[in-house]
Amino acid sequence: MTIDCGFLFPFRNPHFNLRSWAEFYRQNLELCVHSETLGLDHVWLTEHHFIDDGYSPSLMPIAAAVAAQTTKIRIGTFVLLLPLHQTVRLAEDIATADVISNGRLDIGVGLGYRVGEFKGMGISPRERGARFNEQLPLLRQLLDGETVSFDGKFHQMEEAHIMPPAVQTPLPLWVGARGDKALDRAARLGCHLAGVSADHRLKYREALKRHNRNPDDYKVSLMVLVYVADTTEQAWNDTAEPINHTLQLYQDWAIEAGDVNNDDQDSRSIPTPEELRRDQACSFYGEPAFIGTPDFVYEGLRDLLKRSPCTHLVMMGILPGAPPAGTRRSMELFAKEVMPRLKNLSGP
Repeated sequence: MTIDCGFLFPFRNPHFNLRSWAEFYRQNLELCVHSETLGLDHVWLTEHHFIDDGYSPSLMPIAAAVAAQTTKIRIGTFVLLLPLHQTVRLAEDIATADVISNGRLDIGVGLGYRVGEFKGMGISPRERGARFNEQLPLLRQLLDGETVSFDGKFHQMEEAHIMPPAVQTPLPLWVGARGDKALDRAARLGCHLAGVSADHRLKYREALKRHNRNPDDYKVSLMVLVYVADTTEQAWNDTAEPINHTLQLYQDWAIEAGDVNNDDQDSRSIPTPEELRRDQACSFYGEPAFIGTPDFVYEGLRDLLKRSPCTHLVMMGILPGAPPAGTRRSMELFAKEVMPRLKNLSGP
């Protein structure tokens, strides 16, 4: 099995390189479409709410926009925050986007953890696990074309049957999980894993075995920080401020949430842009960032895949505030000089 490669598009427009929103979205959608021309396998989308840099809050319109301008590339969510959505309405939106794409959607869902997001939506963050556990089986049933009646704590529905139906049967469902309980939940419910570290993959495979599932029947994605340039210096000049911005916000959110994901994001030291340019190294969720020349990025990803095999690489390489020309060049260098060599490696 060859590795599936795709870039993650967060649609983040920070103050230090602010563009008009219409122009910013147009440029990012062009890059999503360009992913297909480069031969990449996936465009991945990601959701948050009430973030100053505009971190994309509405994924199905973006997915539909990408679907309408492409024909082959798959479009996934990494991840959609399930407890913040009305389940039947979400199933209808997903199915419609799958129709527009002619069956090219992957839907990754997660719990969410930022307290401010739940407060802004009028939902108690203490209910997120219970809501998720009730929602996910219902979402699966609705997307599978079933007529669903249910009387639960958070859902009351009678003969809900979405039309038009999704093209894919079944439409792939993934669960984003980092904490031990979330990893166990993903395995118990039989979903693919949208992961962010090698350690999470191993725990997920152990959980699948506990729940009498064959780990080899399930897909595992790994999110990695990737940026490719013609020189190491250019790569770090392009990314130092965007990476500092990204890591600082993730730490702020972890502190707000009390580090509910158990990955110590609330206590890690955040390097300044100057330190990043000087040291030319940083870590992201315990894994190294792969930033530099094509050879450097390939060798780092090759070694990562040897010690932590996965089926999908989700590359966090569309960095907030990075120069548009540099980002486009990074994607092109990856597709032409890194990806072919990765696809020649043995699969998991």
